[in-house]
Amino acid sequence: MSRPTRWFEDVTAGDIAEFGEHLMTEADVIAFATAYDPQPFHIDADAAQDSIFGGLIASGWHTGSVVMRMMVDHYLTPESSLGSPGVDEIRWIVPVRPGDRLRVRITVLSTVPSRSKPDRGIVHSLTEVLNQKDQVVMTLKGMGMIRRRPMAA
Repeated sequence: MSRPTRWFEDVTAGDIAEFGEHLMTEADVIAFATAYDPQPFHIDADAAQDSIFGGLIASGWHTGSVVMRMMVDHYLTPESSLGSPGVDEIRWIVPVRPGDRLRVRITVLSTVPSRSKPDRGIVHSLTEVLNQKDQVVMTLKGMGMIRRRPMAA
């Protein structure tokens, strides 16, 4: 899927993008957690039933990985995205359960041109992950390095 390149100059504080839809299946929840976060409430339906969650829930790291995939598929462009120097805050607010459909809303908080590297800038954003009930299940405050528009030849 092709989409227009968004250069640093195209991004403004207050911009909002909403995109994606991902179904969290029980098989995927268990497979991810078995490999990376094998706590009982992520991998064993019976044990999860007796947990504080009252049923199987996805690992927060699984949710974060799904969000990253949706960002690559729908938001970032390979010509301008230069990665991220980090995440300032991540919160898992509502448990994500098998059958949930997730989507992403990103709000640009600020843009700062780099003083030391004039070919890029830093975009600070709030990422919210919502389920099919419009509940915010996860938030992430982070930053991305975005290439500046190339100078005309």
